[in-house]
Amino acid sequence: MQFISRFFKAPKQSYFLFGPRGTGKSTWLKEQYSNALWIDLLNLDVLRTYLAAPERLRAVVAPLPDNSVIVIDEVQKIPEILSEVHALIEEKRGLQFILTGSSARKLKRVGVDLLAGRALLKHMPPFFAGELGELFDLKQALEIGMVPLILLSESPQEVLQSYAGMYLKEEVQSEGLVRQIGDFARFLEVISFSHAAQINLANIARECEVSRKTVENYLQILEDLLLAFTLPVFSQRAQRALSQHPKLYIFDAGVFVSLRPQNLGDKPTDIQGAALEGLVAQHIKAWINTQVANYQMNFWRTKAGLEVDFIVFGPLGFWAIEVKNGSKIHPQDLRGLEEFKKDYPECTPLLLYRGTTKMVQNGILCIPCEEFLLQVHPEKKLF
Repeated sequence: MQFISRFFKAPKQSYFLFGPRGTGKSTWLKEQYSNALWIDLLNLDVLRTYLAAPERLRAVVAPLPDNSVIVIDEVQKIPEILSEVHALIEEKRGLQFILTGSSARKLKRVGVDLLAGRALLKHMPPFFAGELGELFDLKQALEIGMVPLILLSESPQEVLQSYAGMYLKEEVQSEGLVRQIGDFARFLEVISFSHAAQINLANIARECEVSRKTVENYLQILEDLLLAFTLPVFSQRAQRALSQHPKLYIFDAGVFVSLRPQNLGDKPTDIQGAALEGLVAQHIKAWINTQVANYQMNFWRTKAGLEVDFIVFGPLGFWAIEVKNGSKIHPQDLRGLEEFKKDYPECTPLLLYRGTTKMVQNGILCIPCEEFLLQVHPEKKLF
């Protein structure tokens, strides 16, 4: 598999590194920390050893020289081991623990707070377009996404189609997160229709033939497994009546496409438009997760139907971003941004589209989507 340099910068102190399966956490760490002690909790023998006695970590680490690096891969498998990590950090030997995870569910319940202030929280997202550089292909990204495991495989379509099944088997079913795996598999299909759209829990529950409470639990599982995220409505200084339902995004455009059933009435542009909006969303979210300053991503939708896809707000910037799948810009494409700008004149409005020319229309900067994605970088302003 080809190794592609990542934007991720490792801290000097201990840290958690979270990211969905296949985003390259282990590959990157093995490249950067070739001499680290590696404890792989996906290995069943290793898992059984530490499940039986998490305190064995102390005996394994004891002979290591000061300032050694210890990687515990998929730490959510044994949250109790964090107590030992905490104690070892407190010994002031300069040990650096790197704790990877593809699920925050158990850790949120059991142990992350034990390391509060002693381990930073970092994220490994799918590829940024800028990491791929000349290898980035927007059309390909909308079909198979940006997950390294999938994108760099010899058979990306086959790996993509099996990706959701891997989670169903290795995370949802093996961890006993749901009682009926078939209901959850059906839910994954149904929820894919809510990608880049507002969530209607009642409709989803009816379609899945489960209770609303079950749907709420399933949604939380998706977020805990880092497979999806939601955006709240931007309501600061609201001057209009706003919609209250959040929007949902599957974490990667390709994974969304693989989950979304193809119906007879579907237009290719409908699915592609949602995939494009999701691709922009995952880049913005990845950028926010790298920032030291506190940024938030929301969307804006009035009850009258005016909408802006993304509102990104923080100490050094305030952007309103609309994404259009068309290659030409029509006056109605700008309306949401124009109205938002009236309420928030200090924002920078941007329209991303599938054309090839950067231009200004009605005071709004319109940028080819590919150009925008390629310039997103953790060490630069969003735009």
